[in-house]
Amino acid sequence: MITLQPMMSALSLPESVRQLLNPVMNQPFGQFVVDSRQVVQGDVFVLLKSQNATDSLDLEKVAGYLAQVADKAAFVLSEIDVSAIQSQFMLPIIYLPTIRDFLGSLIQTSLQQQHPTKLPAVIAVTGTNGKTTVSQLVAQLISQSGIKTAVMGTAGNGVLGEKGAPNLTPSTHTTLEVFNLQHAIDDFAKQGVQALAIEASSHGLHQQRLQGVPINVAMFTNLSRDHLDYHTDMDDYAQAKARLFDKAHFPTLTHAIINLDDEFSELMIEAANASHLTVWTYSLTNDQADFFAKTILPSLQGGDLTIALSKAVTPQGELTVNSPLLGRFNVANLLASIAGAFALSQSAAMGLSVAQIQAAVPTLRGATGRMDRVPSTSSCFIVDYAHTPDALEQVLTSLKSHCTGELWAVFGCGGDRDKGKRPLMAQAGLRLADKVILTADNPRSEDPNAILNDMQAGMTCQQHYQAIIEPDRQKAIEYAVQHAKPSDIVVIAGKGHETYQEIKGVRHDFDDKVVVKNAIEKFGK
Repeated sequence: MITLQPMMSALSLPESVRQLLNPVMNQPFGQFVVDSRQVVQGDVFVLLKSQNATDSLDLEKVAGYLAQVADKAAFVLSEIDVSAIQSQFMLPIIYLPTIRDFLGSLIQTSLQQQHPTKLPAVIAVTGTNGKTTVSQLVAQLISQSGIKTAVMGTAGNGVLGEKGAPNLTPSTHTTLEVFNLQHAIDDFAKQGVQALAIEASSHGLHQQRLQGVPINVAMFTNLSRDHLDYHTDMDDYAQAKARLFDKAHFPTLTHAIINLDDEFSELMIEAANASHLTVWTYSLTNDQADFFAKTILPSLQGGDLTIALSKAVTPQGELTVNSPLLGRFNVANLLASIAGAFALSQSAAMGLSVAQIQAAVPTLRGATGRMDRVPSTSSCFIVDYAHTPDALEQVLTSLKSHCTGELWAVFGCGGDRDKGKRPLMAQAGLRLADKVILTADNPRSEDPNAILNDMQAGMTCQQHYQAIIEPDRQKAIEYAVQHAKPSDIVVIAGKGHETYQEIKGVRHDFDDKVVVKNAIEKFGK
């Protein structure tokens, strides 16, 4: 059991908050818990508001949560004003409307009180596309130099194994909720993890899930239309991303890595400069960037790159590498990853050398379900997570330059998400692919046919002839595999690493890679 009193010196809390905590300052407790069902005797229950903008405050439901913990919790810290029902419960309830400003630090400090451990140096990656790939690549680059490294994100969480191989367990969120995130970092620290690459989603940043995470290096990949069912507009979305470069939120920050080719790069650079961070940029087109792709010789096996390095990074000037990653946008992801590895090494004094990075690049593995080629003897079949118009456009543009036959695109749009991007997704596919099959993604609670109708809005007569509509995703994939000619490239986009399809609230087993593999065997491809 611990108390709040000895934790106060490690926490930068406003005096007003300290005053509110005075009544429970010396009350012994076990740990902070945010789920009323998981509270055991002596825990502190942290009562948080729903982050769903459409949810209204239901005091009856809140009373139910408090009733669950009434005879177990040492005390309650509440983001919700429960003064109207507080007299029903015989336990201290402290109203802290700003608790998210310090909850992560509170949980982290309590864990350190019980089991002191050295937390890993953290690199956090934000952006619409590329977060998973960049976080996994930078983790592999660091791991290859003998530094114990972990990764957390959409594709899963875990410690990298021998030779940088990912050993991941599935994750519930791209960026975990604050309680689970702090406990995961604490668990990694106990395993001796020295470096951690983590995806920072806009939801996670906006909801302050990353508060208290000791981030050294912040990275920005790009920004394109996504999550407008959550954010009010693109500016709101961009501002959520920019939080990652603000030392007021992340005081341990030292470096910012920013994609100079993205139109929102200026906003991110301004935020980083305002916090006096070391800012390094990367680019495929601007030779003023700190990491510039001087020459790119692509192939379906990857490509050879010459990277110009600014004197601000290293006096070496140039780095020549052989990349196993497909696609021009993966060149940008590689530049970001190399920059991130340099920055984290510098920030945390890890001593990663240019030679070590150069030697590690050919051994890199792309993230599962990101430009993931499924073996075949005829045609080329690629599974990719691209689920935004911009991501789909990048994937198809990258592969079109390699395609001597026809380029196929099989994709859909998720249900219960931003409906405005549905026709934009369809147009991106129709503009760049020779053959398009529109199908189901994760329809969730929606009718797949209704989603497909939304996707077809604004299509011309010629485009209707170009597209095949097949709501059954397995049949859509099988059709493409069966009819693809030897020189064709087929992209199955939208779900990538996912091993399920969510229909009417139920997750059914469905893995695009497995379905493609079975179809290849079925049709002798």
